[in-house]
Amino acid sequence: MTIALIAEEAGVSIPTVSKVINGRPEVAPATRHRVERLLHKHGYQRRISQDETRAGLVDVVFTEMESPWAMEIVRGAEMAAHEAGASVVISVLHTHAGPGRDWLERLAGRRTDGVVIVASRLSLGVQDQLSARTLPFVVVDPDGEPAPGVVSVGATNWNGGLAATRHLLELGHRRIGMISGPADMLCSQARIDGYRAALETAGLPASPELIRRGTFLVDSGHDHGHALLSLDDPPTAIFAGSDLQAFGVFEAARQRGLRVPEDLSVVGFDDLPLSKSAWPPLTTVRQPLQEMAALATRTVLAMRRGDTPEARRVELATELIVRESTAALPA
Repeated sequence: MTIALIAEEAGVSIPTVSKVINGRPEVAPATRHRVERLLHKHGYQRRISQDETRAGLVDVVFTEMESPWAMEIVRGAEMAAHEAGASVVISVLHTHAGPGRDWLERLAGRRTDGVVIVASRLSLGVQDQLSARTLPFVVVDPDGEPAPGVVSVGATNWNGGLAATRHLLELGHRRIGMISGPADMLCSQARIDGYRAALETAGLPASPELIRRGTFLVDSGHDHGHALLSLDDPPTAIFAGSDLQAFGVFEAARQRGLRVPEDLSVVGFDDLPLSKSAWPPLTTVRQPLQEMAALATRTVLAMRRGDTPEARRVELATELIVRESTAALPA
């Protein structure tokens, strides 16, 4: 499939198709969309000249960077890029809707080698636009179910939720609260499903009043922690969907005169660097954030060289790290 054939089918000139492929702005939106759809439909691959085979840049795109979680992703991406002799460019979209037109045109101007998109949704239009520009991309910890053909890297969130809840059950806890992230995020639901599976295996119901959904930030853990501890029959343990939420639970417990872990056991998720230096040190599920980002970056660079990923969906293993924020239920 050539540019000339694409132009003929789209009913436009060859220079117009070239402008779309190279991210030039002077194309009407409807025309651009029609051409991009045809490029995607026919699997058009732009020929790359010898002098542009490698720009030495990888774009890492976040929806937000309000959390130390994001810095672990940056560290992993930078490490893998440095090993390959490349540099990292960071973009923050401030929306979960995915990259927009302005960002895509800036991206084309940088002639980046590829894109690592973090915790975001990719519309079919964005996928078509990236494909039309022959830009390889990998999604890290996708918000929703990735579309067919999209390469993604995540973690075993279900196993992590199962391990955290089993740990609390083994300590004798039966009233276990769960605070997770937004309901429409894959990782949030997977952690809740693992929590429910552990309770079901133990013959315990997953009480709706013990399950709360918020954000993965400290304030959410604090507010939902207060709500759980205000119940007539409060939980003796809380599994938080992130370390930041767990720190919020710590503060909610302190404000209510409760001690962790003597009066309330708390488990987090992520194993951020500050988790081991919290007081008490936080029991948590280690999510290999740096390794996830490094793998995504290496995969993007390999795709840029023309390699095909061995798997479209990769999940790296989580691991329960037991510290001092959990203890056996007092007799």
